[in-house]
Amino acid sequence: MTVELDAEYRPSEDEPFMNERQREYFRRKLLKWKEELLKESRETLANLQEESQNHPDIADRASSETDRSIELRARDRQRKLIAKIDAALERVADGSYGYCVETGDPISLKRLEARPIATLSLEAQEAHERREKVYRDD
Repeated sequence: MTVELDAEYRPSEDEPFMNERQREYFRRKLLKWKEELLKESRETLANLQEESQNHPDIADRASSETDRSIELRARDRQRKLIAKIDAALERVADGSYGYCVETGDPISLKRLEARPIATLSLEAQEAHERREKVYRDD
């Protein structure tokens, strides 16, 4: 069953939480984000292949290696982000998307809009960060 959405549709607090339209909205948002990351990834790989030539000048070679290292780190972050997007898409499919994995409470629409891969409500995230800070300070 396909859910119709206008291009202007935005989830609202005035409708039932994670109804079909909201789930479809976030599914599309996640898929679009994933496609953008994959496109950037393909461009990165093409650039790295182009740049793999040997530079006769040692300074040019060093600069090229630094650029390559930065690109690869960014690519690794993107790979991890894509895994999180895939996990969020699985939650959309199984109906658990939008609910905090710790408390089961709804995650605010504003938070999901800003960070569609969020798995914790704002309160649970803040508590998690406070616990991390306590352990880091030890």
